[in-house]
Amino acid sequence: MKAVVLKDKGRIEIDQVEELPPLRPSDVRIRLHTVGICGSDVQYYTHGRIGPYVLEKPMILGHEASGVVVEVGSGVRNLSVGDRVCMEPGVPDPESKASRLGIYNLDPALTFWATPPVDGCLRTEIVHPAAYTYRLPDNVSFAQGAMVEPFAIGLHAAAKARMKPGDTALVVGAGTIGLMAALAALAGGAARVLVADLVPEKLEVAARYPAIVPIDSREESLADRVAELTDGWGVDVAFEASGSARVFATLFDCVCPGGAIVLIGIPKDPVPLDVAAAQAKEVRIESVFRYANVYPRAVDLIASGKVDLTPLLSGTYALEDAVAAFERAASGRSTDIKLQIEMGAG
Repeated sequence: MKAVVLKDKGRIEIDQVEELPPLRPSDVRIRLHTVGICGSDVQYYTHGRIGPYVLEKPMILGHEASGVVVEVGSGVRNLSVGDRVCMEPGVPDPESKASRLGIYNLDPALTFWATPPVDGCLRTEIVHPAAYTYRLPDNVSFAQGAMVEPFAIGLHAAAKARMKPGDTALVVGAGTIGLMAALAALAGGAARVLVADLVPEKLEVAARYPAIVPIDSREESLADRVAELTDGWGVDVAFEASGSARVFATLFDCVCPGGAIVLIGIPKDPVPLDVAAAQAKEVRIESVFRYANVYPRAVDLIASGKVDLTPLLSGTYALEDAVAAFERAASGRSTDIKLQIEMGAG
């Protein structure tokens, strides 16, 4: 079967790979339809590593996916052949302590698609546990289904924030994950979300949503603009989704007394943390690593119409053009939010 394989840093090929093994009783076989290109895929393509995860042999890319069930294991009861589905790419050890505590995303034994040495799902078919495969309602497209994965990160962050109806939130960073966090915050009850970035084209995408207020950080002080928009009080929750160390110099100035900061972006280097500024306001600090127990909620929110992800889709490529898709993603066009590859299944 065909797959998009990262052969080495900077070299992607569409290759023939081995057929998948037979299903276990708890598995389903899925013919892939749509796979999104994530920033982590691009990072492996351009740098060959992310932190401790190093590309040491060819790896199939991709972990944001939707498709069609073509075979079910003998023990599967929740899915049938022909179901349109999306898949949670991280599979933990069900017997681990982390899994038993409900924080399976933190299981040290968790395997995650397209994280060395684990192959991803940019291939014609995949075998996956039914327990981490979710049926898509008829009104949720394959493209939306493939965006459930990044939206799940935003939803996990909003849950960590403990959003309350009427909150004002701030998101620093208007990339895919930042905008997903903004939409999740609105779904979680925020009355408005301030979104800050240095790239005006990304802020134009954010501004398509009526409850999002864009802030161009090139032209105005973030702390001053937040103060102006909140009558000097500050936001209830700030989501840091840029991964920029510079943000932390004024981030606590943006949060109200008793507010919260949720760390989503991962800085490349250690950042200074003003503990005294946090203590003076009793700011609660949360962090997220992927997600756990939110996929069904993400699907339901998209199906309900309360969350529209389609404005974030910037381009769709055929499988045969996957190399060009990755070259575009790596070029970092300011107008791009999410690129996807259609695998050809129907």
